[in-house]
Amino acid sequence: MRHDFGYFMREGVGNLFSHGFMSFAAIGITVACLLIMGTFSLVAYNAEKLLETLQSEYEILAFVDEGYNDAQTKAVGEALKKLPNVKAVEFITREEAMEAFEERTLDDYMRAHIEPDMFRDRYAVYVNDLNTVNQTAKAVHDADGVDDVRVDEDIAGGFILVRNVAGAVSLTLIAILLVVSVFIISNTIRLTTFDRRDEIAVMKMVGATNWFIRWPFVYEGFLLGLLSSVIAFGLQWLVYATVAKSIAAADTLQFLRTVPFAEIWRPVALSFGAAGVVIGVGGSLTAIRKFLQV
Repeated sequence: MRHDFGYFMREGVGNLFSHGFMSFAAIGITVACLLIMGTFSLVAYNAEKLLETLQSEYEILAFVDEGYNDAQTKAVGEALKKLPNVKAVEFITREEAMEAFEERTLDDYMRAHIEPDMFRDRYAVYVNDLNTVNQTAKAVHDADGVDDVRVDEDIAGGFILVRNVAGAVSLTLIAILLVVSVFIISNTIRLTTFDRRDEIAVMKMVGATNWFIRWPFVYEGFLLGLLSSVIAFGLQWLVYATVAKSIAAADTLQFLRTVPFAEIWRPVALSFGAAGVVIGVGGSLTAIRKFLQV
């Protein structure tokens, strides 16, 4: 028997519609699984990107000893540049620090009564890796000529925690939901193969190869997975756009920045398509296996 693509596709589509309710249920469950997997994966991805942005903007303020002259102050900066995990060092004069304070402060009384000599010369120290920011802050504090250090450890730790939790949950859910989806599609196709078990037995007896018998069911699983991935992708785009719009409109969440979906839709679509096909084909191959043992 020759490999007839048209025959196999017709059989696969026919199988898809022969159990309409079960096919609908399989697609619904698979869409839900893909949507959950995609949502957590996108949360993890955005957390990673937000952490990268925070890392590039995050600074440790090192206040220079007030008794140091210009040459000594410059030497402090050179020493800070040589510390581990330090990406860049920027010198900020007391006048510049005062101007930055005035820009951030809305209280007119405070701005009117603040004098430049109330501020100190400082260095803004930028790091390569937020995971070791505590050790870097300690090294900066211990450097000669550094009188005090200001570092917001809670912000860095919070984003690292979110990134790690989202990544771990995402991987766990992907593994669990892939198994669930394969199981659902496998059971759906198993109904079709059960109804056709006598036909399969006859085909085996007249010399049909296992793969000739498998192909219609493989196409059925492929179609179930592909259709599920298309629907899930459309819903994911809608959900992502809605959430991103809500975050952008919320005044209390201005520090959160979501990656525009237009920039990531291609890898998301490929991931959904690949996951759908793997789930569908994997489920079909699992379902047909025992019926070929005639």
